[in-house]
Amino acid sequence: MTTQQETRPSAATKPVRWAADAVAAMREGARLRLDYSARSLWSVDRMIEDIRQEAAPFAAVELVLRGFGAYAGEVIARQTGGEWWSSGGDHWVRTPDGHLWDPIDEARRCYTGDGSLRLLCRDASDGTART
Repeated sequence: MTTQQETRPSAATKPVRWAADAVAAMREGARLRLDYSARSLWSVDRMIEDIRQEAAPFAAVELVLRGFGAYAGEVIARQTGGEWWSSGGDHWVRTPDGHLWDPIDEARRCYTGDGSLRLLCRDASDGTART
């Protein structure tokens, strides 16, 4: 008897690793447990805001933001049944309704004070395209 193993697209390899690294870093460094729930994105938005308030140069926080964005993308993928897509080094989550979401760029927008990973997840879960 053979069992069918669930596989993920190869586009998910890097962002899933970045998300796992962010989860581990927050657990060890900030004592914050991220559980891949939509609710946990409140905490991620707050962490990005705290970093922004410290006025750290973008280059110093770029990898952290990528990890937070990948984490949010993984939350969206799990919440919606979406999957990671990639092209030219960029990564997006495609939800079953066909929308492409860019959570990594949204994390960067959060750092500039013009984004929210929590709201991105809400919109992706509702199938509402953001403009």
